[in-house]
Amino acid sequence: MHFKHLITTALMALAITAHGAINLTASQQSAKEKGITLYNQYKPSEPELRIAAEAGDAEAQFYLAEELRQKSQYITPEATKWFEAASAQGNLYAMLRLARSEGDLCATMNNCSPGKKTPAEWLKQARELAASKASKGDAEAAYVMYLATAELEWLEKSAESGYALGQWLLATRYKEGDGSFLLPWKRAEAVEHWAKESAIGGNPKGMMEYAAILFEKGDAEGFRHWNEQAALVGYATTVYGYGSDLAHEPDTYGFPYDVVKGYALIYLLKELDGGGGMDANVNDKLPKIAKKMTPEQIDEAKKFAKEWKNTHPPLSFYPDKLGY
Repeated sequence: MHFKHLITTALMALAITAHGAINLTASQQSAKEKGITLYNQYKPSEPELRIAAEAGDAEAQFYLAEELRQKSQYITPEATKWFEAASAQGNLYAMLRLARSEGDLCATMNNCSPGKKTPAEWLKQARELAASKASKGDAEAAYVMYLATAELEWLEKSAESGYALGQWLLATRYKEGDGSFLLPWKRAEAVEHWAKESAIGGNPKGMMEYAAILFEKGDAEGFRHWNEQAALVGYATTVYGYGSDLAHEPDTYGFPYDVVKGYALIYLLKELDGGGGMDANVNDKLPKIAKKMTPEQIDEAKKFAKEWKNTHPPLSFYPDKLGY
């Protein structure tokens, strides 16, 4: 390695230590945002993420490592490098991924890259940092502590501190039977409470969980409201369902008939280019809706889809950071 490169690397490390993060240029930030959008759509995102990762951005380093890991189906040496780079900047999810490497396919194949620390050491570091942050009111850190320990108390703390993803997961865990309740209906009340809080907090999975609860209670209007809210934040699976409902393909939940908007939302999903296996659904649904429309209405719907894309968050499957 050239001396000049060593100096540059050292200066970059100092900048990270001093400020906690790298300040990206406008183009690097744009690449990072595009990369994360593509990642959340289950589309290839490596080139965009690499730009920001090489500039020193910890979040981009984590996502790049995940992209590399998922593409190879195990933690490759390069993925290890980026996980460790993100961990060095305090990225808790990167630490946990390294901590879980003993269960990775590379362990089965006996070709895991020798890292700077053992999985046990990474787990210890993640727990210590997350606990410290959680003690200062960091709700996401409490959520990470739950992921690191499987202790429900941490997830409850995260939910109580207002972390919407933690609230949805707590509702899910209660629904699955975790936690103790003296009376059976108290469990159901807790599930509904945290699903509602998550929905209000903006998490689309919480929105859909709460919508389902309301529908089971006979509140179809409440279901329709939260279904629409989940579509508005770009939750791809709900965009598909919402579009189908508006076009009455089928008419299950009593949505007002709007064939133009319904077609537009299904058409919008074509930009996923098969991400998440959505292409089969789209290719099946669009012709059925088109049969109800004039050519002019289809043109109008395509314009509506373009306008929606420009005025709403990007489509996303909202995958869990350590989901698979």
